[in-house]
Parts: sequence; C-alpha cells; structure tokens
Amino acid sequence: MAKAAKTAIKKDLKQSAEAKNYSKVIKAVRSAKTGAYTFKEAIVHKDKVKDFLAATK
Repeated sequence: MAKAAKTAIKKDLKQSAEAKNYSKVIKAVRSAKTGAYTFKEAIVHKDKVKDFLAATK
C-alpha cells in the first residue's frame, strides 16, 4: 500500500481559532460606463462584513 500524504500542517490552536473569524466577501458591482459587472473581493473580519458591502459601490 502507498503511504498517505501528510498535507495537514499542525498550527497553533490560537492562530487557527482567530482565522475562523474572517470571511472572504465578494460583491458584484455594475460599471456605469459599460454596464458590465466587476467583482470586488476582500477578506474581512466577520463583524465588518456589512460595512464592506455598504461601502463598496
């Protein structure tokens, strides 16, 4: 039998717990000039998601 690949890297538990508080946010924004959609994306803290969506135009 083949050996299993060891892809999981052990990390600090505090650091991995902090990473769970962030989300990737993607918003479709329509261009006034061409009418085509572009996408604005960012990784923000979960408490700031609504602020990002409201501010991005």
